[in-house]
Amino acid sequence: MTNLKKIWHFIWKEDSIWSWIVNIILAFILVKFIIYPGLGLILNTSLPVVAVVSSSMEHNGKNFDNWWEDNNDFYAGKEITKEMFKDFDFRNGFNTGDIIVLYGSKSLEKGDIIVYDKGKARYPIIHRIVDKDIGYITKGDNNKIPDNGQVSQEEIIGKGVFRIPYLGWVKIMFNNLIDIMRK
Repeated sequence: MTNLKKIWHFIWKEDSIWSWIVNIILAFILVKFIIYPGLGLILNTSLPVVAVVSSSMEHNGKNFDNWWEDNNDFYAGKEITKEMFKDFDFRNGFNTGDIIVLYGSKSLEKGDIIVYDKGKARYPIIHRIVDKDIGYITKGDNNKIPDNGQVSQEEIIGKGVFRIPYLGWVKIMFNNLIDIMRK
């Protein structure tokens, strides 16, 4: 067997702990340095996927009509009607542990879900645009008040375009494990 065949056999056929470790390392390298940057290039953003780590966009299991009844006063003040909100992407919010796929977009409107980073929080923030002034005014669907301050175009990482339920829990659990190990 040539060396290349031995390596191929070790990676794909052998069932040892060392083979598993090498496979995990190779998977990490492949995702971190090839797949993730490739997705970023295709989707025009430095952060093509994010795991939702807070409950600020959850609708707490309520159907849309019940959720709207509890929140319509705020949105009416921003000239957003129930009919308009029904046409928004992610009109039913999303949950902690979901993954949101982002697209880098300069064309943003009321109702769009954006991810932005003001550099103050541990993680980028993912909220809905509820108004536009000099910058964007954002709010989590599950929050009673809008975010503090406006979001500038330079702070926006991307616009949410697709949701993958539950897959983000892998990242959340991994980060929690790392945090526990640091203590």
